[in-house]
Amino acid sequence: MTNTDPDAPRTVVPIEPSLLITEAFDQAQVTELRHSVTSCAHAAGLRGQRLDDFVLAVNELITNAVRHGGGRGSLRLWRRDERLVCEVADHGHGISAQRLGDRSRPEPDTAGGWGLWLARQLSDSMEVASGEAGTVVRIATAISTVTPIPQPD
Repeated sequence: MTNTDPDAPRTVVPIEPSLLITEAFDQAQVTELRHSVTSCAHAAGLRGQRLDDFVLAVNELITNAVRHGGGRGSLRLWRRDERLVCEVADHGHGISAQRLGDRSRPEPDTAGGWGLWLARQLSDSMEVASGEAGTVVRIATAISTVTPIPQPD
């Protein structure tokens, strides 16, 4: 396209997806941030158990960032097509490759180690990038656009 062709069709590609939240946090903001995620996820269309599961997964990620990632982190939440995506980043020392590769359920009497496992179980997809500069975890879940029709008793 050139300036001499003002009537040519234009394609606009968004630079940012539909960003709902972008927030830095520490331990003091965890509860407030969880409530914000709940409100935004509900407004984006998540309902019922899918909403509860997604919020619990996000809570596990932000709690992990505080506990293991240097005491603080950042969260971004956005909607892409019919998916809700959340990314939590921290500046900790990273997660070992062995730990990242272990997808087995923690033993029931284990006090820790449940966060990533739960986040993986409660979301449709999870990606983790980790190194000496920190960890970034991205989870996503589908937003159901179908409204269930109540069945007569």
